[in-house]
Amino acid sequence: MLAAATFSSIRSANRSARVAERAMLAGQRPILIPSSLSDPPERARFGDRFAIEVEPHGGRLVLDDDRLYMAIGVRNGGAGVAVIHGWHVLPATANQAGASAPPLSAFRRQLRDLYIPGQHAGFWQAAIRDPDDPDYAMVRAAAETGERVLVDLLYGDHEGGQRTIARFAIAPENHPESVELGYARGDVLRYWNVDSDDPR
Repeated sequence: MLAAATFSSIRSANRSARVAERAMLAGQRPILIPSSLSDPPERARFGDRFAIEVEPHGGRLVLDDDRLYMAIGVRNGGAGVAVIHGWHVLPATANQAGASAPPLSAFRRQLRDLYIPGQHAGFWQAAIRDPDDPDYAMVRAAAETGERVLVDLLYGDHEGGQRTIARFAIAPENHPESVELGYARGDVLRYWNVDSDDPR
């Protein structure tokens, strides 16, 4: 009887601890989504003094003097601070049904720390300036032909946990969709959990 009661008590305590841990993590979990149409425009400044104006719910790919600049307006729909760790770019044709998450080794580290507070808007930015960069030809071709580009963002909470990969799609500024809507949209297509089970 005593052994059974002790086992039951320990199991109950472990369950309570797990519930408390999940509640704590939920309180600091970030969720990156496209910025809302009601959010103000964002201005992404680069180290070479180039800047991109990103409209709400927007994303832009700009070719300027052989340099490629990218930016996406994002909003943190979660409660905790989002820290963007890195990015990975790929052609729009890569987003097939059943597409798997890219390996963490494929991500480039952000040169600038990007923090997005919970329930606030911000932006992501990156540039490819070297024509010998392995992704340069693909991204430049997209910029010149008006094709969409996929950008995987690796982000987590302010303690470095709960890492998630969000796949966004952005269109060059000469894309027909940009002309129709007045700006290039930035849409999110997929999410993958890195530090926890896949929700699917």
